[in-house]
Amino acid sequence: MAGWLYIMANRRFGTIYVGATVDLPRRAWEHRNDVVPSFTRYHQCHLLVYFEDYQDMHRAMQREHNIKHWPRAWKDALIEKDNPNWDDLYAMIALG
Repeated sequence: MAGWLYIMANRRFGTIYVGATVDLPRRAWEHRNDVVPSFTRYHQCHLLVYFEDYQDMHRAMQREHNIKHWPRAWKDALIEKDNPNWDDLYAMIALG
């Protein structure tokens, strides 16, 4: 089963959340719309600022685990490498 690693943020250099899922459009929509009480709801992390796709969900989950243990500066650099303005990438994945 394929999977996704993703990072949600509330603003540039603000609070971030690192997650993994099998359905990125649905999961990002849930975060954006505060569907469930969660870290992202409390911190208003509604911007999808980074994602990677994987052929195997286990690899996505391992990547999530690894990134969660990185220093914050490394996470910021990962986002800024492909998304220097921390733009919301939701439209890229929501439209297919």
